[in-house]
Amino acid sequence: MSMQELNAMAVSLDDEDPLRDYRDRFHMPKQENGEDVVYMTGNSLGLQPKSAAAYIEQELEDWKNLGVEGHFHAKNPWMPYHEFLTEQMAAVIGAKPIETVVMNSLTVNLHLLMVTFYRPDKTRYKIMIEKDAFPSDRYAVVSQISFHRNKGRGDTVFPDLSTQTSDLSTQTSALRPQTSGLSSSAALVELSPRDGETCLRTEDILLEIEKHGDSLALIMLGGVNYYTGQLFDMKAITEAGHKAGAVVGFDLAHAAGNVELSLHDWNVDFAAWCSYKYLNSGPGGVAGIFVHEDHSESFDLPRFAGWWGHEKETRFLMGPDFVPMKGAEGWQLSNPPIFQMAALRASLEIFYEAGMKALADKSAKLTGFLEQVLEEINDDRISIITPGDPGQRGCQLSIRVKDSDRSLFEAITEKGVIADWREPDVIRLAPVPLYNSFHDCLQFGRILSDCLQQRD
Repeated sequence: MSMQELNAMAVSLDDEDPLRDYRDRFHMPKQENGEDVVYMTGNSLGLQPKSAAAYIEQELEDWKNLGVEGHFHAKNPWMPYHEFLTEQMAAVIGAKPIETVVMNSLTVNLHLLMVTFYRPDKTRYKIMIEKDAFPSDRYAVVSQISFHRNKGRGDTVFPDLSTQTSDLSTQTSALRPQTSGLSSSAALVELSPRDGETCLRTEDILLEIEKHGDSLALIMLGGVNYYTGQLFDMKAITEAGHKAGAVVGFDLAHAAGNVELSLHDWNVDFAAWCSYKYLNSGPGGVAGIFVHEDHSESFDLPRFAGWWGHEKETRFLMGPDFVPMKGAEGWQLSNPPIFQMAALRASLEIFYEAGMKALADKSAKLTGFLEQVLEEINDDRISIITPGDPGQRGCQLSIRVKDSDRSLFEAITEKGVIADWREPDVIRLAPVPLYNSFHDCLQFGRILSDCLQQRD
């Protein structure tokens, strides 16, 4: 298919797109000439909903006029403010409201959840992650392993691993710049693709779960890998993990708001995600957690407690004993950040209106069209490392251009593309269905092609 034919297709697809008007509900950054940029990095920071300012200004106005009384008498009272987001967030992740709460930031939430769900003993002590997981996830799980190994100053919960090739003593340096040896830790199972491949195969993941089953305490993968854009089969992984006797959780930073999720039906134990990427809550926006309903009244589970997780009815009696709320709310620590939640609320209203199924349907078409555009460039230097199967990806395509470096990325940036560069040689592209168009995908292809020709 020629570029001319792709142009006609883009026009037709944009005209027929039932979600096309949602683009007008977001602020699109401009080039110096006043034209829209080709924004392909909603997987790093989503665009600002035009309604976000009004949502935040309402809370600023109520703070100005009411002071502390805003907790009860604001137009949207602050005391229960997090509850205004619960139903809409639950719809995004395929959960029940009792399983969902918006709070804290992503890695903080992962630590809080691992306090509860990573309970190593002398039989089960391993954590399984991707070898190329987002670094913060790796730091978190390694530090959890180190914490459990070193608590009690030698009275470790782990078995004696001193005779094994990889000594867990290397874990004590997990937070230092030098981390050599951690990849072979006896308590850390890292999943790697087969030689010559960039993505993990589901069957290989399931085999590794079975292989380590008797010693596996926790599986914690990214729902969508941040680097390759691979969407994991969370249902199959959860089933295999539970069969092996492990707890299963996911980091959904690149999945929430990107792909259809059914966390409740898949019986995932827990999950956490940020909201500033696909969920458009603004830089550093408030995050969220999921805890399956099966754990909603498991009050004997250990947790780090804070007063906002205390049952509402007696919270203000200020008693000395912590009585957790049922469900995910019981993992809350402190008062919710109202301004951040207001920004997220503006975006979630749009998600709730559009619906995740419609967004996922458009995402598959957009990403597939971008793939066609890249193929039409017909340059052997371009390769896509994201799975070609639409069922194994969201709206991200990660591309490599052979023998290129960051200068190529800088060249497309100068021509009006905002994408994302990841060392050593990957450009990540995310055509987001709420505000990206098929024309955006075509325009990116033209710019990339022009830049490659200029380098020949």
